[in-house]
Amino acid sequence: MAVLNPPASRPLTPVSRVLRLCLHALLFGLLALAAGRAVADSAPLAGWVVAACALSAAVYAAGVRAPSVHGSPRAGALWLAALGAAWVALLVVSPDGLWVAFPLYFLELHLLRLRWGVAAVAVTACAAIAGFLGHSSAVTPGAFLGPLLGGAVAVATVLGYQALYRESERRRELIEELIATRAELAAAERGAGILAERERLAREIHDTLAQGLSSIQLLLRAAERALSEGSASGARPAPVAAETARAEAGAGSGAGSGAEASGGRAAALAHIARAREAAQENLAEARRFVRALTPPDLEHGSLAGALERLCAGVPGPRVRFSLSGGPRELPTPYEVALLRIAQSALANVVRHARADRAEITLTFMDASVTLDIVDDGQGFDPSSAASGAGHGHGDGGFGLPAMRSRAETLGGLFTVESDPGQGTAVAVTLPLPLEASR
Repeated sequence: MAVLNPPASRPLTPVSRVLRLCLHALLFGLLALAAGRAVADSAPLAGWVVAACALSAAVYAAGVRAPSVHGSPRAGALWLAALGAAWVALLVVSPDGLWVAFPLYFLELHLLRLRWGVAAVAVTACAAIAGFLGHSSAVTPGAFLGPLLGGAVAVATVLGYQALYRESERRRELIEELIATRAELAAAERGAGILAERERLAREIHDTLAQGLSSIQLLLRAAERALSEGSASGARPAPVAAETARAEAGAGSGAGSGAEASGGRAAALAHIARAREAAQENLAEARRFVRALTPPDLEHGSLAGALERLCAGVPGPRVRFSLSGGPRELPTPYEVALLRIAQSALANVVRHARADRAEITLTFMDASVTLDIVDDGQGFDPSSAASGAGHGHGDGGFGLPAMRSRAETLGGLFTVESDPGQGTAVAVTLPLPLEASR
């Protein structure tokens, strides 16, 4: 019971504070009543009654203000003994001291262990009965029932309060555990969200900026080779702008080495133009990262159109796009995933497969959409891809895992079929949402 002093680490609750004040008021009120009646009635021992009441009040006040009484069972027991002695003295000189037994019951049950507290209540009740009999010549049932019933009520009240307090503490601990668990879950969710966002950004950068920069590098290498071949044919190096003007004016289009140099310069200019286009697309992709928009290829057209433009702009092997089934509008995450997978797969074809031809097929079915990327390149061992070797892993390992992760995030199926010297087939199948499959 925490009527007078709850655990030191726990502040007083409003209920405990009210009960504590009520107990103080009850005891001091009963002592004042006993002293007042003795003075008003001009009792023979009025001076002794007032002195006994004052002594009891002083002992009680000292114990309430002493921290050791509430922190040490031994100190609490000694205080109760002193207060009991003062009360017995009051009981000897005044029959009104009987009523002080009731607040004493609560003090004893609060400061002593339960069995000792109940024993102390019984002793106090017997002392009250004896005091009443000593001041009254008549023996009545009330002399016995009053103190005994008061003690029983005190014991029942304290036991009930203790049960409620324990239940309240259990609920408080449960609530604290739930709050702590919720905080841990929130922290775990934030951590998972951060990791998922990092993975998403890694996929986005791999499938866009990294692939675009690789294409620019290949195109510039091709332009460098074309210029080197033209220089080796005896052509004098000239600024690109001048060469473009000569090409437009038709200058130097004779025969022999001049025609070869002009052809090399024209090929170089074409590669450089395509590299500039790739750089512009990568700039748009970088801006999209900032604005968190959809890929530029999907902003003003369909997925099929974006895939067709992707095939037309691939440097190296001939890539053909085909569409099967009735096209339908897909949710933006589906279109982004399929386009990124196609970009990543074609980048692998250009850089690793050494293929002459490749084909992308987009197939719409009743409940799913499938994207197939097939090439006739050198192939690889899919089992070795997991260790970072083979097709699509020359860029640090983000190729195939990133494609697989994109597909599985949307509940799709990602498969790779390949053998050394037999080409490669990559397929991803995404189940269509209900609104898109109708």
